[in-house]
Amino acid sequence: MLDWKKRTTGARDSVDDSVGNVRSYFRGGWVTKIFGTLLGIYLLVALVIGWYWSQEPEQFPVQQHAESAAQNAQRQMVNGYTTVETLKYVATTLLEKPGGYLSNDLAPPGLWLDNMPSWELGVLVQVRDLSRAMRKDFSRSQSQSTEDIDLAKAEPRFNFDNKSWALPASESEYREGIKSLDRYLARLAGDAKPAAQFYTRADNLNNWLGDAATRLGSLSQRLSASVGQVRLNTDVKQDLVAAGAAVKVDESAYETPWMQIDNVFYEARGQAWALAQFLRAVEVDFADVLAKKNATVSVRQIIRELEAAQEPIWSPMILNGSGYGLLANHSLVMANYISRANAGIIDLRQLLSQG
Repeated sequence: MLDWKKRTTGARDSVDDSVGNVRSYFRGGWVTKIFGTLLGIYLLVALVIGWYWSQEPEQFPVQQHAESAAQNAQRQMVNGYTTVETLKYVATTLLEKPGGYLSNDLAPPGLWLDNMPSWELGVLVQVRDLSRAMRKDFSRSQSQSTEDIDLAKAEPRFNFDNKSWALPASESEYREGIKSLDRYLARLAGDAKPAAQFYTRADNLNNWLGDAATRLGSLSQRLSASVGQVRLNTDVKQDLVAAGAAVKVDESAYETPWMQIDNVFYEARGQAWALAQFLRAVEVDFADVLAKKNATVSVRQIIRELEAAQEPIWSPMILNGSGYGLLANHSLVMANYISRANAGIIDLRQLLSQG
């Protein structure tokens, strides 16, 4: 009997020791330490990768790139080739830059990044505008002519939801748009039938510049609203103003939400980057039109203002100081460059229509 009791007590002690060892293992912090170490390494790697993915693509030599692409594809350079190839390359850059397309990412580190998706949206806006202008104006001889079959497919592809993750993903739609542009480019160079056209006329260019001016004007207002603005209601009936009636104009305060300031800033950088590339291409394809209108220098000045908006940012974050305060206000600096580029486009449009 005593021997049985000793065995039972020994078994209980063994079980208690095992349970105690397990508890001490977890309480001792080994699992926590390992998990914390792995989590720290992951966050550090994600931080480095996120920083690398947030680097904006460099500007590229538009004319040299178009000539190289035509040579590799064994195509001849024709009017419009540089513009279409530049549009193709800018759209491809959205998908093939470091990190790829980030706007629809669902996992870290892409999920945490918001500056680069805002930059992508800005580029995408300009891609959509130019693809629409090519479908509506550049490829048609007159308003009653038939639109190009490939450009009619490319434009809606680029206007697809920029945050769609699947079924279909945004990237797949944009790649289809790029393929449609390439088919149009092949027909434009005479490699396929039916032949495509690209009309370098002043009115076509003027229409597209009108869209660009509208975009820049809106960006300028949004950037300036980083410090808050009091705006007058401009939606006043013109017949009342003409009749000399006493019209009460309402005022409203508008200020960009604090969490959206950097998003607006990087969207403006994206639009400025893409528009600068497109204007360089336009300077090549519309050289004769610009020379006749004495507008070549105006285009170069606009490009210079847009390039100034691409200067490196040395601050770790987008500062939002008051207009005359101690700290800088990056949004107001960007608004200055965007406004000057917009004024240049307005003057350029007058030259194209009257010069």
